[in-house]
Amino acid sequence: MSQESRPLQELPCVSVQGSMWPQTLRSSKRKAHGCPGEGLGTESTPSELIQQWSPLHKHQRVCKGKENEGSQFVLARRSRRRKEALSGLSWDHLPDELLLRILFYLPLQDLLRMAVVCKRWHRLVFDESLWHSVDLEGLAHIGPALEQLLTAGVQRLRCPRSFIEELQFTDTSAVRVVQMDLSSCTITPSTLENIVCRCRMLECLSLEGLQLSDHIIHSLAKNPNMLQLNLSGCSGFSASPLGEMFRSFSRMEQLNISWCDFSSDHVKEVSSNLHSSVTHLNFSGYRQNLTLEDVKVLVARCPNIEILDLSDSALLMADSFPVLAQLKNLLHLSLSRCYQIHPAALADFSEKFPALRVLDVFGLVQESHVRSLKKGMPHMSINSRPFSTVARPTPAPCDRLVYSECAMWNGRCRLRFKL
Repeated sequence: MSQESRPLQELPCVSVQGSMWPQTLRSSKRKAHGCPGEGLGTESTPSELIQQWSPLHKHQRVCKGKENEGSQFVLARRSRRRKEALSGLSWDHLPDELLLRILFYLPLQDLLRMAVVCKRWHRLVFDESLWHSVDLEGLAHIGPALEQLLTAGVQRLRCPRSFIEELQFTDTSAVRVVQMDLSSCTITPSTLENIVCRCRMLECLSLEGLQLSDHIIHSLAKNPNMLQLNLSGCSGFSASPLGEMFRSFSRMEQLNISWCDFSSDHVKEVSSNLHSSVTHLNFSGYRQNLTLEDVKVLVARCPNIEILDLSDSALLMADSFPVLAQLKNLLHLSLSRCYQIHPAALADFSEKFPALRVLDVFGLVQESHVRSLKKGMPHMSINSRPFSTVARPTPAPCDRLVYSECAMWNGRCRLRFKL
């Protein structure tokens, strides 16, 4: 029987590597290696050729090695945008509480820059938790910024020696400020009144050197929690509102009312309306207005005074010593430039004031007599406090007391604008 007529099952098995490989298949394989178009067009093209001529992905790389001989694997790179989205580290996914905690550690200038990133960050930047305390010392034209700070709920505001123009508040709601230092600011009484009339929670306030008005004094009287008030060098208000204000301050502890534009009526309103809670009082600078009768009324109303400054009171004499000796808690007394007091009257001062620890008599006793007084009163410090610290937010540094230049009532403001 001829080979062509043999049954199909009797034909020998054709091996891929044997000599029985059909000529047409071998030639097509050679053509496939040389010409991919022709090789891919034949029916007998193996699958390896299809993989070989398939174009690789733009970001794919074929790797070969000893451990994967005879096989291939592809490394694919995911897009950067997809990777970030899957990682969950996007700023947009962070909660407001976490972002506020991060913003809390930024300085003032950087915090304001963050406000222009987007609407959400602008809302978070002006959250009241970040504006608890702000220092704007010495800045000019801070009216718009001051409006926004008071509206944002600032509680501790320090801006001495600043220029504050007219304010345009959009509402009449009360502000939350508790401590405020406006000492030596350039500000009109109307602008100051526009600020003070919104304050109901003041505890510490310094308006040193400012021109006030009766309306401002009436507005201050609406802060019953006042603890420290510095009105040194103020002017522009009458005596009657002053007495009304002090009657409303039932918790007052420190008061600096020195060197104001006072008449004898002003002095009497102060001495006859202070509460017994006062422990630190600077009542100096009233050469011809403070009398012995005023001191008697003052001592009777404020028996708990610990620090008392009556300097530059030209009408006081040595007969005021028995009255002042009634202050059993008196630790610091200033009688500087009280020229009617003879230096010899200070010889037995330690016997009259056994609890006294600091005595200031600048301009009253010569330096040679000061040495003899120190020998006779070794437990007492004499002429060691040239500047008063009563109710001042940032007292001048003394020999033993060192204050930070930017502190306000023993605390620093977190946000400070640096020039």
